[in-house]
Amino acid sequence: MSSFTIHDLPKSERPRERLQRLGAEALSSQELLALILGRGIKGESVMVTAQRLLSSFGNAQRISQASLEELSTIKGIGLAKAAQLKAAFELAKRTDEGMVEKISVKASGDIVKLVRPRLKDKKKEHFIIACLDTRNCLNRIGDISIGALDANYVHPREVFKEAIQSLAAAIILVHNHPSGDPEPSEDDLVITRRLIESGKIIGVEVKDHIIVTGKSHFSFKENNLI
Repeated sequence: MSSFTIHDLPKSERPRERLQRLGAEALSSQELLALILGRGIKGESVMVTAQRLLSSFGNAQRISQASLEELSTIKGIGLAKAAQLKAAFELAKRTDEGMVEKISVKASGDIVKLVRPRLKDKKKEHFIIACLDTRNCLNRIGDISIGALDANYVHPREVFKEAIQSLAAAIILVHNHPSGDPEPSEDDLVITRRLIESGKIIGVEVKDHIIVTGKSHFSFKENNLI
């Protein structure tokens, strides 16, 4: 087995050729991992390395959750290949998080139900926006910044770039308070006013700003601050 390489497979059965012919969805987890890794180690096919990963962690989900250090302990996976894997899984995660089911947003709770799972365990403040179409239906959730919420981290350019790319008619601002206190800070109030004014110029309405904690939330609109 150690002398087996990818070139020992018939060309039509190699992962890259199968993907081109059949599409990515037809490939096994082993084949997809092999394509991400690119090549194996001397005298060993990348398919063997991919299978070793699956055997060690059990499935693709557990591989995605493994740390760089854990991945790099696997034979054939150094820090460079471990970084490739982490980057690929993170990109897939971000793509999946951005796409949301089109639901009608009628109250702050509709947004909170969607974003709380992704914010509840965060140790830093994460600022995201929910993009709405002309019918007030959610079509995308986009990440804007991570860190203490001030003007240096939340710039109108980044907020409305995401909104314009999503063809949003309106947006809802959302961020978490890791402290557990949902009350807005002075910086929260200043940034909200700034983004509302910027939205008026661009033609994208800021409908609400919601602060989310693990057990509660604060809606600027429902508290007459917007």
